Amino acid sequence: QEVASEESEEERNGVNLMEFSDEILLHILSYVPCTDLVLNVRRTCRKLATLCLDKSLTHTVLLQKDYKVDKDKVKQLMRDIGKEIYQLNMAGCYWLPSSTIDHVTRCKNLVKLNLSGCHVTSLRLSKMLSTLQHLRSLAIDVNPGFDASQLSSECKATLSRVSELKQTLYTPSYGVVPCCTSLEKLLLYFEILDRSREGFMLSGQLMVGESNVPHYQNLRIFYARLAPGYVNQEVVRLYLAVLSDRTPENLHAFLISAPGSFAETGATKNLLDSMARNVRLDALQLPKAWINGSGLLQHLKFNNPFYFSFSRCTLSGGHLIQRVINGGKDLKSLTSLNLSGCVHCLAPESLFRKAEDDIDSSILESLVVSCCNLRHLNLSAAHHHSSESIGNHLCQLLSRLKHLLSLALPVCSITDVAANVEKPPTTPNLVPQTFGRKVRIGIQTYPKNLGDQANQKIESSVFWALMGSLRFLETLEIIGSSFSSAMPRNEPAIRNSLPPCVRAQSVGDSEVAAISQLTYLQSLTLAQLPNILTGSGLVSIGLQCQHLRTLSLANLGMMGKVVYMSALMDMLKHCKCLRDLRLEQPYFCAGAQFFQALSHCSSLQRLCIVSRSGTLQSDAVMSFMASCLEVIMCHMFMGESLTVCKNLQQSIVRSFQAERPALNVVIFPLLHEDLTEVIRDVPMRHLDEITLFKSRVAEEPPNLWW
Repeated sequence: QEVASEESEEERNGVNLMEFSDEILLHILSYVPCTDLVLNVRRTCRKLATLCLDKSLTHTVLLQKDYKVDKDKVKQLMRDIGKEIYQLNMAGCYWLPSSTIDHVTRCKNLVKLNLSGCHVTSLRLSKMLSTLQHLRSLAIDVNPGFDASQLSSECKATLSRVSELKQTLYTPSYGVVPCCTSLEKLLLYFEILDRSREGFMLSGQLMVGESNVPHYQNLRIFYARLAPGYVNQEVVRLYLAVLSDRTPENLHAFLISAPGSFAETGATKNLLDSMARNVRLDALQLPKAWINGSGLLQHLKFNNPFYFSFSRCTLSGGHLIQRVINGGKDLKSLTSLNLSGCVHCLAPESLFRKAEDDIDSSILESLVVSCCNLRHLNLSAAHHHSSESIGNHLCQLLSRLKHLLSLALPVCSITDVAANVEKPPTTPNLVPQTFGRKVRIGIQTYPKNLGDQANQKIESSVFWALMGSLRFLETLEIIGSSFSSAMPRNEPAIRNSLPPCVRAQSVGDSEVAAISQLTYLQSLTLAQLPNILTGSGLVSIGLQCQHLRTLSLANLGMMGKVVYMSALMDMLKHCKCLRDLRLEQPYFCAGAQFFQALSHCSSLQRLCIVSRSGTLQSDAVMSFMASCLEVIMCHMFMGESLTVCKNLQQSIVRSFQAERPALNVVIFPLLHEDLTEVIRDVPMRHLDEITLFKSRVAEEPPNLWW
């Protein structure tokens, strides 16, 4: 009786979730995946049955990272609420069979549809689009075998009304572009390989019957991103040929992201000249060869620009200020700026200047003052060395940008000049940065007591102050200016790495600890920090940055030994929200202790380890996969034999594929000659977001696609 009395009292005094207002409940339910709402939650009671079908929850359905969804759930979802869905995002659902797409035909009122990364044939696409008469935005992949002649007249009628198209090309083709006569936004991703699986060289010529001309007269946004390879360059020139004949009057964003050398031709020069005469741009990105040595920027006109990318260009700071920022005039509209690899962008002139020379702080100050509303800034892949002038350090000037949400910096730019000059070299700097014979040195254990650790930090450093001023920063990348990943895109693994910049030699544990001030940090990348002794700063980040979801660490400390392993394992025990982890470090030992610590990351979904001469314990990997139920991607490129790798990969797939439909496992020797063939089968979502190392800050304009 006493127990019953206590329970009834708790019921009277407690809060019943169903007593909340509908508005509050709808807000809570908005955080629940739509598949759970419709297939599970709405079956619990009458009130939730009604709320779960509210238009605010069914209007937009996002399945792009719902790794637990399978074909049966999609079928049931479309059957229950198909007519209520106006926006459907299935991007990257590579594990769903192509027959799943047939159920999209139930969504008669669809306005926006994203099928990037899904298996869709020409016939299936035709059947589906024939029923979607209200569609205005579409994203698809164009794979080998795509045949535009199989598209029905009803399908082409739907495409003629589409105003936004995102198309990822895996084969030379126009895709559905010629059918989209009302295009206002066109996004093209070129992922065509130069060689077939059989080793034959591919041609950039379009297939027979694909000579139809794209319609660009209403185009406002043109974006093209090219993967490495000459075929991609050949095909994009065919898309640009029409633009060179007649530039759309309403064009306000023109962006081409091309790695390596992409030479300018007569047609592209005519296009740029026409743009200079006829349009005013709000966003611009061009291949470096189109800008270097030309007076193009002097003639282009800008309206209210929100995005600029001059990645890898030889643009000098003088030209940047005079031609882009109009001599330091107000440019408050600019929210995203990518100067990655732009080695002279903070110097008055590039002529006779060495890349390692000090920057001109007045140029950076003009940039900061003019572009005071910047939210995304990328200064990586360059040597930005500050002078000894008081108050003019790069970190001090950047601290004025209070709206920054993402920032990428080279390691050598965050060091204190005075400390670099006065402090004698520490022991790790005397150790050669090579893969040769290991050198034994005394390494102190990191302090367990954070109070003691704080006494060791230089809290008056310029980088510490910068981190303290950017309290709302969500993404931070600190990357060595000479760092290159061991896993390039379409080439064999790199066997030797360049030594770090001399100015970067003093950057280590105290600088990493300074990052722990970023309470709202969600994504962190640290690469080529040579003075990491114990990794103690990582523990501080694990404790303080509780929103951290993505962590990428590469080549920290000595190259011959993973000196931060103990600290990393302690850090991982606190990362409850971590979803993506990428580690790239020679001689990394993925053993039982590491995976036991990693098992504390209960939200982890994707793991990638890249390690030359690295080792792994198969039993530890299997135990980890069994305990971390959310993991759907496991990529390991180590120093183990091909037999060990294949056996482990097969064991993981055999044990967990049935329960995890999206499971993608690649375990392969890093230096094996067939690595590139293995990489080409990795789903683009994983390859682009985690497996391949790259700087992602300001990589694209914000909100380029939904």
